[in-house]
Amino acid sequence: MSPIEPFLAASRHGFSISSAELVVCGIAGLLTLLCVLFHYEVMSWSSRLIPRLGLVRRPRIVVLILAILVAHVVEVWVFGVTYWLLDRAPELGQLQGNFEEGLLDFVYFSVTSYTTLGFGDMVPSGAIRILCGTEALMGLSLMTWSASLAFLEMQRDWGEFSNRQE
Repeated sequence: MSPIEPFLAASRHGFSISSAELVVCGIAGLLTLLCVLFHYEVMSWSSRLIPRLGLVRRPRIVVLILAILVAHVVEVWVFGVTYWLLDRAPELGQLQGNFEEGLLDFVYFSVTSYTTLGFGDMVPSGAIRILCGTEALMGLSLMTWSASLAFLEMQRDWGEFSNRQE
């Protein structure tokens, strides 16, 4: 008997992963990879391009923030469209609640998951919950990463401004 067997036997249902959960884990992993790579490219492009635009202080920061916001909106839509597509496969889980099941309802749910706001008017059930949790973790991570880039850009901007003042 292995040391983990008593733990597994004592759990509510043992340790098992359904095929639906495996499929949703795969989808969550793929979306995470795609969104992180996309976010990296937007941030990398922004870091290289914005200083070359020759913009003064405020417009430079505004362009950066707009680029970051566009990246987040695209990522939210990627998850929203995925929820909408997965709704056609109820064996993978479903969103339940007060909504009309149009694409924008799924994007709305994605926004509340990505931002970890979670109003509770739409609730996931089944394996799709894995995707919702992954999206929340990813949204939190990518927003923090974005805030770090914005801080670094503003710090560079303030340094250049201070040097010009002297």
